Amino acid sequence: MSNSTNPSLLNKLFKLEQLKTNVRTEFIAGLTTFITMAYIIIVHPSLMKAAGMPAGPVTVMTILSAAIFSILMGVYANRPFAVAPAMGGNAFFAYTIVASGAATWQTGLGMVFIAGVVFLLLTLLGIRETIARVLPKSVKNAMAGAVGIYVIGLGLNNAGIILPTKTNLGLASLHNPTVLLAFIGLAVTLALMSLRVRGAVFFGILVTTIIGIPMGITKLPTSFISLPPNPSPVLFQVDWLGALKWSFFPLIFTFFTGEFFSTMGTVLGVGGKAKLLDENGNLPDIQKPFLVDSVAMVGGSAMGMTTVTAYIESASGVEVGGRSGLTAVSTGLVFLVALFLTPVFLAIPSAATAPALIAIGLSMLQALKNIDFDNLDETLSGFMTILMTAFTFSIANGIVFGILSYVAIKLLSGKIKEIPIGLYILCVPLVYYLWLK
Repeated sequence: MSNSTNPSLLNKLFKLEQLKTNVRTEFIAGLTTFITMAYIIIVHPSLMKAAGMPAGPVTVMTILSAAIFSILMGVYANRPFAVAPAMGGNAFFAYTIVASGAATWQTGLGMVFIAGVVFLLLTLLGIRETIARVLPKSVKNAMAGAVGIYVIGLGLNNAGIILPTKTNLGLASLHNPTVLLAFIGLAVTLALMSLRVRGAVFFGILVTTIIGIPMGITKLPTSFISLPPNPSPVLFQVDWLGALKWSFFPLIFTFFTGEFFSTMGTVLGVGGKAKLLDENGNLPDIQKPFLVDSVAMVGGSAMGMTTVTAYIESASGVEVGGRSGLTAVSTGLVFLVALFLTPVFLAIPSAATAPALIAIGLSMLQALKNIDFDNLDETLSGFMTILMTAFTFSIANGIVFGILSYVAIKLLSGKIKEIPIGLYILCVPLVYYLWLK
């Protein structure tokens, strides 16, 4: 790459030539990531409304937290991981903690703050990096595939293609125009990907959104610009002193453990998709994205947010060529624009973004070829990671079961010396995490 393609300052800051990318590719990747995760602008405030928080201010803080910490991730860690309030953690906050009457939303934010401080301390002490390194290689190799399956499930769910029945999951009717549009979008996206069109995912979303106009799915906005409301009702409302109760420890631990392994799965899974991992399945300088993630959790709670973490939808930006932190910075900048152009971005239907997630998830399954199928010990723990992620719809659960099954299989087969001491120690909180469930 020449400096005529990459302005020298950006090239030097984000190592674009070294990562074999350029400014145009990184911006398209950032925009693609934003589009696939823009649903958070609507979904997160709606969940927080169930917790009694005002939707308007929460919407502003959702956008600002995603913008600020995505930019921080890009500038400091130079990784293409966008950051935003985590799905799963917000539902746990809204219904299990607040709506159930266990605590007020201010105290709930205090629990997030405490978990974030612990995150930060473990990161500064290098413990999170150590845990990432002692993870069995089979589990690391399975992570990208597990994340792929998770992303596929997310896309199928967002599109309404898979619906819950009384006893299982069922296929939605093709007579439903939203489902039909999602299948059309999937066909368009996969065709563009098979033709190796640069930015296939982004163009797939764009084409599907346009097709949705005559189908009545894409609703054109009545206005293009909207001014954000005052965020002060949720800003700096953290009651961390009220959260310092022994009875809240299991809730804080659940926050901590779930997000700890979800973040690890996202960073390693998306990092693998971007071909940023080394031969042992480790991400170089992984402490940097971990540090940003920790700061985002602490800072996010002060902004009135639940757990703020690296987003799995970052895989969509990686799919169109994003490799550096400029992708994350671009995503953050688009979020800032979204503060005033929310009607435009929200006009993109889920039926247009869901096919992108499904296609990306499918492409991530190629990571399964790295699993050593000749070694049954490795295969079983890897597939436990994948199966539990798929059937519980939780990356954290998948990694937890993958680690525990690895240790159990090695112990039962008499291969005790192959188990790192760190894994024995790690199993203690993991068993407690499962017991809490």
